[in-house]
Amino acid sequence: MKNRSVHIINIIPPQKKSLLLTCTAVLCVSVSLRAQDTDLLKRLNDSMMATAKTVYVSGTFKGTRIINTQSVEMPAKQELLFSIMHRFGKINDGAYQFFGLDNATMRMGFEYGITDYITAGIGRSTFQKTFDGFLKVRLLRQTASGGHIPFSLTALGGLNHNTIKYTNKPYMNARYRTDYVTQLLIARKLTRNLSLQLSPTWLHYNLVPEHRDHNDVFVLAAGGRMKITRRSSINVDFCYIPPNQTPSVKVYHSLSAGFDIETGGHVFQVHVTNSQGMTEPLFMGRTTGSWGKGDIYFGFNIYRSFKLGKK
Repeated sequence: MKNRSVHIINIIPPQKKSLLLTCTAVLCVSVSLRAQDTDLLKRLNDSMMATAKTVYVSGTFKGTRIINTQSVEMPAKQELLFSIMHRFGKINDGAYQFFGLDNATMRMGFEYGITDYITAGIGRSTFQKTFDGFLKVRLLRQTASGGHIPFSLTALGGLNHNTIKYTNKPYMNARYRTDYVTQLLIARKLTRNLSLQLSPTWLHYNLVPEHRDHNDVFVLAAGGRMKITRRSSINVDFCYIPPNQTPSVKVYHSLSAGFDIETGGHVFQVHVTNSQGMTEPLFMGRTTGSWGKGDIYFGFNIYRSFKLGKK
């Protein structure tokens, strides 16, 4: 067999023998390159799958509050958010009080992103000279189209402590001056322009007006945002308080509507509301103003963020 193979090669003319050897070499190189290309493509696909990142929905709401109610938005890690919440007096105070503009209350606060998932906040309100603090924790974050998380979920726990002086209530120690709030904030960005949120809330008051009033009050809050331009939106929030929880005091559902404008590092909110208080125990469970009677407060919120960590 060996002699026969040599004989067959030897009978091929020299010029065709050279062509045959060239074709054979090209074929071998082509097969080798194709195998390498297939291997490289496989490794590239595996690398892309390994480094693929989950895309989260952003801008569900523009600020950390819809108007009064907290939103699922939080400052980023090492970001400090400074806020001023301002309420004038009631519109039905009349012309002598310049329809409420002669009187005002405000809250000044700070929120700091400990991580991208944990925020701590403090504030002080002139209304009842109240200090407040809260901790906000992001549990779930809505993913973009094709993701597996259909909504954002944030938990909030906080307290209020009023420091107003009472001349006829010597029993008003620190315990009776403190109220608590626990919330779940559940939000979904339905479209590029529309976002909605539900906020089941538990309030605990250490001191109530009468024994028949409940120390524990449950409230269901809802809010929404509709973008109308790239940097502005219309916002609404509403707090439903079930009946018979505060029978000795006429408490109304808190309803607020406003207009958001983003200007660079600032978010500016203009709104009207029937709630004078600006923290959850005050506006959710102690709103005494009625829209039907003209107990409407004009106000605004301003937010400014500062990045404290390294860029």
